[in-house]
Amino acid sequence: MAVEESEPVIPELEREENLIAAAKHIVKALGSNKNLTNDAKKVLADLGTKLSSMSIPSEMEEGKEGEEEEEEEEEGAVNATEDRFNVIREKIMRWEEDQSMIWDLGPEEASEYLNAANEARRLIEKLESFNLSKDDQEYKLLQRAYSVLQTAMARLEEEFRNLLIQNRQPFEPEYVSFRSSEEDPVDENSIVSLGDESVEESLQRDSVSRAAEEHIIDLVHPGVIPDLRCIANLLFASNYVQECSHAYTIVRRDALDECLFILEMESERWLSDQIFGEGEPVSIACFVDASKASILQLLNFGEAMSIGPHKPEKLFRILDMYEVLADLMPDLDSLYLDDVGSSVRIECHEVLKRLGDCVRVTFIEFENAIAANASTTPFIGGGIHPLTRYVMNYLRTLTDYSESLNLLLKDREEEDAISLSPDMSPGTEEDSKSPGSPSGVSSMTLHFRSVASVLECNLEEKSLLYKEVPLQHLFLMNNRHYMAEKVKGSELRLIYGDEWIRKRNWKFQQHAMKYERASWSSILNLLKDEGIHVPGTTSISKTLLRERLRSFYLGFEDVYRIQTAWLIPDVQLREDLRISISLKVIQAYRTFVGRHNSHLSDKHIKYTADDLENYLLDFFEGSQKYLQNPHRR
Repeated sequence: MAVEESEPVIPELEREENLIAAAKHIVKALGSNKNLTNDAKKVLADLGTKLSSMSIPSEMEEGKEGEEEEEEEEEGAVNATEDRFNVIREKIMRWEEDQSMIWDLGPEEASEYLNAANEARRLIEKLESFNLSKDDQEYKLLQRAYSVLQTAMARLEEEFRNLLIQNRQPFEPEYVSFRSSEEDPVDENSIVSLGDESVEESLQRDSVSRAAEEHIIDLVHPGVIPDLRCIANLLFASNYVQECSHAYTIVRRDALDECLFILEMESERWLSDQIFGEGEPVSIACFVDASKASILQLLNFGEAMSIGPHKPEKLFRILDMYEVLADLMPDLDSLYLDDVGSSVRIECHEVLKRLGDCVRVTFIEFENAIAANASTTPFIGGGIHPLTRYVMNYLRTLTDYSESLNLLLKDREEEDAISLSPDMSPGTEEDSKSPGSPSGVSSMTLHFRSVASVLECNLEEKSLLYKEVPLQHLFLMNNRHYMAEKVKGSELRLIYGDEWIRKRNWKFQQHAMKYERASWSSILNLLKDEGIHVPGTTSISKTLLRERLRSFYLGFEDVYRIQTAWLIPDVQLREDLRISISLKVIQAYRTFVGRHNSHLSDKHIKYTADDLENYLLDFFEGSQKYLQNPHRR
C-alpha cells in the first residue's frame, strides 16, 4: 500500500489564458464564413470586442503583484504550514476516539492513515531543516507535530501487531511450499501435467530438483505482507525501528515456541532407539553426541544474552529466551536423564538460572532508569510526556510474561516492600502492600506499583519546570489520567487493582481543581460586587463597574492567548474540563452582566456569554490563538 504523492496543479492564470485564446480563435474562424447572416456577424463582432477587453495582467502588473505577494509570502507560509498540519492532525487524531482497527475497515482507511502519518513525518523533516529557535512560532508547531507523529506511530505499532496476530498461520505441511533457487517461482494457480512421463521418472526428477529447492513456510498469510512492509517502512523512516522490531518479536514468540515444539529432539531420540535399540547405552550415547552440538548452540545464545548489558529494551528478548528454555526443560530432562547426558542437562539448568538472574537485574535497571530520567526543559503544552507513554506501554507488554515475572521477582518482594515504604507519597504504601504484610500481593504487583510510584515522582519533578502553576497541574492531570486509563483498559488492571485506579482518578481530579483555582480565581473575583459601590453609599459606581468589566475582558483574553497553546490529548478529559470552566466562569459572567445591565450599554459589552463559551472550545488544542475581533471567531 504505497504512500501517495501530491500531483502538480495547473495554475489558475494559465487556464484563463488558454480559455480566452481558444474563444478568440473560434470567433475568428466563424467570422471568415461568408454565408453568415448580418445578425450572426453582429453577434460575433460583439463577442470579439468583449474578448479583447478581457485583459490578462501585463508583465509589469504581474511584477507589482509579485512584489506584493513576496511581502505576504513569508507571513502566509507559517499559516499555510499550520493549516497543513491541522489537516494531518485531524486525520490522525480522529482514530484515537475509535477503538476499531484501521486495517479491518478496508484499504482506503488504511491508505489514508498511512499517508497522513507520512505527511506528519515529512512536515517534521521540513521544520527541522529550518534550525528553529524556541522563540519561533514554527518551533511550537514542530513540537505539536512531534506529538501527533508519536500518536500515529503508536497506532501503527498496534495495527502492525494486530495484523501479525490475526493473519498467523500454523506450522503445518499445507503451509509449506517448495521454491527453486535456480528458476523463477511457478504461478500457484497453474496446473502442471506430467503427460506421458512415468511415475518413476517423475520421482527421479523430483529427487534431483529438490536439492536446488528451499522450503518456504508461510507463517503469516502472504496477502498481508505488503501491508506489514508498508507499516514497517514508515516506522523505520520515522526512527521507530526499536518499537517495530519489538512488536514483531513479541508476536512471533508464540510461533517460535510452536516451531520448537514440533521440531523438538524427541524425533531424533526415537530414531536412535529404532536403529540401536530402545534404552541401549549405544543408542543413548549416539543420541547425546548427535544432538549435543545443537543444544549447546541454543544454550550459548541464551548465555550470551544473559551476560550482555542489562538494558531495559533487552528485557523482552531475555524473557522470551527464558520462557522458551523453561518450557523445554521437562523434555530436556527426560531426554538427557541418563548419566551420559547429565552434562547437557546441568548446562541447561545453569543457563536458565542465569537468564532468570538477568531478568531480575534488567527489571531493576528499568526502574532505576525511570528515576534517573531528568529533563532541563518542560514538555511543551503540558501534554502526556514521552516517558509516561514509554513506561506504561512497557509495563503493559510485560503482562504477557506474568507467570515468569511473578516467579523471578519473588526473591526481591519483601526487600523491595520494606525499602520503598519510607519515601512513598501518601497512599502509595497502601497501594504497594496489603495491611500487615507485603505477602498479600504478588511480587509482580509489588514491583509494578513501585515502578508507577517512581514514574509519578519523576513527573512531579518535571512539572516544576513549568513557570505557570496552572500548567504544572495540567501536566500532572494529563499524565496521571493517562496512567489510570492505561491500567483500566488493559491487563494491567488485574495487577494494579481497582483501588489503585480510583486513587489515580482522585489525584488527577485534584489537579484539575487546582488548575481551575490557579487560572480563574483572580478573574472570577472581578465578577463580584465587592468594591464597585460609591464610597459611603450602596449605589453602584458606573466607572468602577466598567473598569471591573474591562479588567475581566483583559484577563480572559490573556488566559485565552496562553491556554489555547496548552494541550489535553484525551478528548473526554478536555471536554469535561471545558464544561467545568464554563459552569464557573461563563455563568458568573452572565449573572454579573445581567445584574448590572441597567448600568452598562452595548458599547461596554465586548463579548456576550455565548461568545465566551465558544472561545472556550479553542482551549487545550495545542494551537495558540489570540482574541482581536469581538463577536468574531
